[in-house]
Amino acid sequence: MSKHIDSYSKGFIIGAVVGGAIGAITALLFAPKSGEELRRDITEKSSELYHKAGNLAQDASYELSNVINTGKRKAEDIIYSAREQADALIANAEQTIKDARTKITTTKNTVTDGMSNLKAATSAGIDTFKDELQNGNKLS
Repeated sequence: MSKHIDSYSKGFIIGAVVGGAIGAITALLFAPKSGEELRRDITEKSSELYHKAGNLAQDASYELSNVINTGKRKAEDIIYSAREQADALIANAEQTIKDARTKITTTKNTVTDGMSNLKAATSAGIDTFKDELQNGNKLS
């Protein structure tokens, strides 16, 4: 986009300078004046056109600089916003992972406790069964 603006500005400046010069020279050449007056008028008009072209170029440069600075600010705002969103996503992902680890640890502990209780119950059942077998053999 800045190339388009820059190209447009250059074209406008060149067109203004060339058009002004052609108009001024045409007016001076068709005016009934002496050679010395004509040369002096051409010199004055050329000087005026040169200064106008310089002012136009300066104005165009100033406008282009404003456009570029505005673009830079917008780009910086977009980058800042993207960084904030990325940081928020990372923080959410880290919290989700932490929550998942906590749930896994809790589930593991619950399963381990259940296995321990099952082992203890099974062992108690086996011991009771053995005792019953031994007591039943003694009674006979």
